[in-house]
Amino acid sequence: MARLLYTVLFYAAQPLVWVRLLWRGRRQPEYRQHIDERYGFYPPAPSAPVIWLHAVSVGETRAAEPLIDALLARYPEHALLLTHMTPTGRETGRSHAARHPGRVIQAYLPYDLPDAARRFLRHFRPQIGLFMETELWPNLIAAAHSARIPLALVNGRLSARSQRGYQRLDALIRPALQSLALVAAQTAADASRLASVGACSPQVTGNLKFDVTPDPARLAQGHNWRAEIGARPIWLAASTRDGEEALIFDLLAGLAVAKLLLIVVPRHPQRFDEVAALACARGLRLKRRSAGELPDAETQVWLGDSMGEMASYYAASDLALIGGSLLPFGGQNLIEAAACGCPVLVGPHTFNFAQAAEDAIVSGGALRVADGAGLAEAVTHLLTTPEDRINMKEKAIAFSQAHQGATARTMALLEPLLSKQRSPTTAAAVR
Repeated sequence: MARLLYTVLFYAAQPLVWVRLLWRGRRQPEYRQHIDERYGFYPPAPSAPVIWLHAVSVGETRAAEPLIDALLARYPEHALLLTHMTPTGRETGRSHAARHPGRVIQAYLPYDLPDAARRFLRHFRPQIGLFMETELWPNLIAAAHSARIPLALVNGRLSARSQRGYQRLDALIRPALQSLALVAAQTAADASRLASVGACSPQVTGNLKFDVTPDPARLAQGHNWRAEIGARPIWLAASTRDGEEALIFDLLAGLAVAKLLLIVVPRHPQRFDEVAALACARGLRLKRRSAGELPDAETQVWLGDSMGEMASYYAASDLALIGGSLLPFGGQNLIEAAACGCPVLVGPHTFNFAQAAEDAIVSGGALRVADGAGLAEAVTHLLTTPEDRINMKEKAIAFSQAHQGATARTMALLEPLLSKQRSPTTAAAVR
């Protein structure tokens, strides 16, 4: 009954869905592309048997890299279907397709409408489906269950806030989680929260993000930027969210750090122009990465308005603030910064990645600040005290390396499911 009501409401909301697509398409034209895929209509499917992996957006797509590589190496006769919900996720996934030409196919996951879900499964006939992190689509899960297509939640995470939301939708969420053949969680706390909302015997495998190796070419690019910029101190504000840039810009003028360069990389590309305007309104001397110019000696803010270059920004910087943590957005993931050897600052709001943040702080590779005043104090201290900054850098790298191994643990759990593969034609029984 709960799923029926959900489905009726989802169909009724389609006019609003179209309005949202058109509205977002004003700032990101990519939202107006491949709309047919969002309703289950696709170009010809590969002839090879398909492993399907869903990564909703940028963070999940990057985290999936080591698992994609491991799956394609272990099952060389298979193609991998990589689905997304956002254009930025799809753009990020192109690097995976480029590394595995002809074997990684990209598409949008359809909206969770029963007919669209059935068309998707009939078209691609996946032998297994993997959801990254917290993606749950009740109608799609029900259709796969009816077609005897095993589904797994991998790299699963669930914050306490999301747990409370799921508990309010228990009649809808619990059956979906109970239909999954496997739930692999990042931490014991994630496993406990997932079990409380319906997951059956979730396993703890660790965070796949720790197994992502920074692209050597991106690191080299960052080091080259640093060499050209020179010896001035560089502070990176990475993956910032709405409202945080204004706070950071207001702090910048008061920092007692000579020749400081601030790099700001907003989380969402549609906000690049807005953030540039915020800096200019404060009289800050700004350059943009998209213009192809490196900062000069007079530049105060370099806007990182590019995609796929975060490792380069980390490699070029002395210190990084992880965005989404100054204001109550829950924080972005700090693991990539640590893997690149960049000391990390986080604000008070890290509930999206609570365990990773706490572990990094305990290791000494990260430092939590309570507010803007604490941020200003920490930035000033670390950029003027090289020995403390170098010590944090070494501990950040050690923290990253100590938590590797999630890919191997996840593969060990997936292999029994994949060993039971049926002929791909049997999935055509989806009704």
